[in-house]
Amino acid sequence: MTTKSLWLALAIAAAAPAPALAADPAKPLAADEYRLLPGALLGKRLFEDTTLSEPGGLSCASCHDPATAFRGNNHSTIPAVAAGSRPGVFGDRKVPSLMYMSYSPPFAFLPWPNDVTGEMEITPRGGQFWDGRALVLDDQVQGPLLNPREMNNPTKQAVVEKVRAGAYANLARDVFGEDVFDAPDVFDKLASAIASYEATPRFKLFSSRFDDWLEGRTILSDQEYRGFQAFIDKSKGNCLSCHDGGNPNEAYEGAPAPPATRDPNAPLSRNPKDWFFTDFTYDVLGAPRNMAIADNADPARFDLGLCKRPGIKDVAPENFDIDSLCGAFKTPGLRNVAASGPYLHNGVFASLRDVVAFYFTRDTNPERWYPKGADGAVLKFDDLPARYRDNVNTKQVPYDRHPGEAPRADDADIDDIVAFLKTLTDAPFVEAAAGRH
Repeated sequence: MTTKSLWLALAIAAAAPAPALAADPAKPLAADEYRLLPGALLGKRLFEDTTLSEPGGLSCASCHDPATAFRGNNHSTIPAVAAGSRPGVFGDRKVPSLMYMSYSPPFAFLPWPNDVTGEMEITPRGGQFWDGRALVLDDQVQGPLLNPREMNNPTKQAVVEKVRAGAYANLARDVFGEDVFDAPDVFDKLASAIASYEATPRFKLFSSRFDDWLEGRTILSDQEYRGFQAFIDKSKGNCLSCHDGGNPNEAYEGAPAPPATRDPNAPLSRNPKDWFFTDFTYDVLGAPRNMAIADNADPARFDLGLCKRPGIKDVAPENFDIDSLCGAFKTPGLRNVAASGPYLHNGVFASLRDVVAFYFTRDTNPERWYPKGADGAVLKFDDLPARYRDNVNTKQVPYDRHPGEAPRADDADIDDIVAFLKTLTDAPFVEAAAGRH
């Protein structure tokens, strides 16, 4: 499926008549469904359908919980990863939030400036999942339905038959035509309906206190404002170098333009839609190994991220060093970060403060975060094979420190940044965020 197919689905939905209750007599419209166009309504029904897993009981919403910024773990006994449809089966990465995911550009290798040297480099950017293996959102939808660790359907046709026999089959016919279930691309069409739902305004609310502050409806506290200043300070947090925002130039449906195209003297944008807090690129952070993940009991097993993305060699430029991408994971947006822990791709950090502190003290105090070997030496970057540890970002602020040097930020700065990050929580998730901290 392509971006074009997604927008085709949206167009079909927009052209269809308002959904009738008779389309799904077993489930009348809920209060939050009356304003959805038929295609998005179909997507919501698919998204919430617990019969679409094998065995039944798991839906998209089970792991993308609407109460916690569309992120969760299906009541897993391992907080970092979600439980699958089968007892005792778990994922191996943290489930990302679906909020604002529709803004991510398609996966591609593009010219992008190096934050340290300023030179343009060919850089992977965009896509869906931690490793960008889905080109666009409607490709992302298909993965969990077929993943044995998740919804565990054996084939696409198995999903189609469940929908054909389900209560909202007529809604699918209303959206895509009477013969939809006999069409060769029916699975793709159903996936595009879910993607159209995930592109609706409920997944991009822009209703945080930060948004209100940008538009002059509130003020930040002294601590929150100090945290914002530390966040954007290129000699302290330097967070905008990856968690990008404030650029008024729009290069891809709201996604930020390359930093080299910006006017460095231009003021930061006051438009909330210019603040996604990600540049959609990939970085090698050297996260500590999370031993709570069952797969990590095997010392020879490593999650190498982007370099193992299916088809990466086919889309990379000729002679590109694929091994340089080992350990790289997509930079997540920070909106609703306080409501969507644990943190990093492997969920190794339970608290927001810990992950912020890790950024600043990973290199000055590695003993805080990594285990020690039998000889007492700190096993830094222990979740990467030794041959890939040089990939870890150690030159960019704030990672350019060494043992014995002062971190770029002290404890007070870290507390301030955490306070600022909590202002990024959209209104419906404030209570969930407060419950995490």
